[in-house]
Amino acid sequence: MPSSLEAKLLYKTRRRILPSTPFFSPCPFLMASRPSNPSPSLLFLFLFLFMTSSGIAARKMTHLHFYFHETVRGPGATSIVVASLHKNSSTFGDIHVFDNALRESADPSSKLIGRAQGLAASSSLTDLSALTAINLVFTAGKLNGSTLSLFGRVEGVTGPDDRSIIGGSGLFRLARGYVLSRTVNASSTGYIVEFDVYVKHYY
Repeated sequence: MPSSLEAKLLYKTRRRILPSTPFFSPCPFLMASRPSNPSPSLLFLFLFLFMTSSGIAARKMTHLHFYFHETVRGPGATSIVVASLHKNSSTFGDIHVFDNALRESADPSSKLIGRAQGLAASSSLTDLSALTAINLVFTAGKLNGSTLSLFGRVEGVTGPDDRSIIGGSGLFRLARGYVLSRTVNASSTGYIVEFDVYVKHYY
């Protein structure tokens, strides 16, 4: 039979061993469990709630309707050819720069709401189509100071044309969308083009 000193030493040894042995744990519910990775669905829910509360997810669709007035001849010309390699009827390679009026209607005296500033490069060997890059600069109402940037192909005066909105500024920061346009009047001095703009934006 162990002495009292041996019994005390044995008791202390058991106290050191038992907590480290799960099977002998006196309080198994207090044992630390290994942390698990958060589920993807929980992370997605947290991200969605953060975006909603911060206003990032408040994306909306806006439809704008107006008319593009271009004058190609005369002292008030708003579109000019800045580069041309041809002396014949071919227009391939020609580059046009313009600063055209945007108005509420097809009437040239209707309210001015902005400018269409950009360039067009004749890029087809077989027709009058061109590659265009345009900034729609708004100067009236709540859109004053905001812009939309569009890029794409136009098919001369035949249309209708479908171009992409690739960005913007002001109320149209981070904008994406598309523009449908068609020529409603063509003459020797210029063109009037109807624009329907469909844009998604956050502001």
